[in-house]
Amino acid sequence: MMTKTYTNKNILITGAASGIGFSQMMSYLTNGARVIAIDEQLIDIQHERLVTYQLDISHHDELINLLTTITDKESIDILINTAGILDNYQPSLETNFENWQHVLDVNVTPMFITANAVLPGMIARSGGHIVNMASIAGFSAGGGGAAYTTSKHAIIGYTKQLAFDYAQKGIHINAIAPGAINTPMNAADFAGDGAMAKQVAEQTPAKRWATPQEVADLTLFLTSPQADYINGAVVPIDGGWSLGH
Repeated sequence: MMTKTYTNKNILITGAASGIGFSQMMSYLTNGARVIAIDEQLIDIQHERLVTYQLDISHHDELINLLTTITDKESIDILINTAGILDNYQPSLETNFENWQHVLDVNVTPMFITANAVLPGMIARSGGHIVNMASIAGFSAGGGGAAYTTSKHAIIGYTKQLAFDYAQKGIHINAIAPGAINTPMNAADFAGDGAMAKQVAEQTPAKRWATPQEVADLTLFLTSPQADYINGAVVPIDGGWSLGH
């Protein structure tokens, strides 16, 4: 349906080896885009319109160097910041500084680095899209531990400020706030008899977990012409979970 929308578009995605990022990558490829994908893990797929890089994005100097190489060769039309990690739900007193810093180094700082790498080109072309992966943990407490919840609140604030600063330049910048998504990052919830996964589903008005593809579909909509007047939004995709929390 959106194939013509993304033909000849260059998409840069972080966190593309599995879960939501993998579904986003495959959806853009299916719809005609050229995708540049980054992940700490090997992205084990071959496609004529796919270029992959294996990189730990918490190594910020290496990320900056890679992005310089990429943007020297390519104009990035759409940036999708999906890479992220959890924190095992530790409260502040159980979070050491190293773990705190690592969560922020993965979840927050790379968004600043990638945005600053692609924004000059987008501004020069008077158009572009950025979608940052937030979380329902960015709206309230309890969706993660101290570090994770802080990181997702920061992503929402950064997304809104970016949109405020660059919407007049023709750049569309939004965030997605997933709830319970069945991805490898949440595999522990399905361990054993899956009691935790069942409990989460029961607490969700939709009574189920979402699939990564549902988040990918929302992403494609937010970067399409149909979403042209949406800017600075944080869109929940949580089956109604945030309505009661």
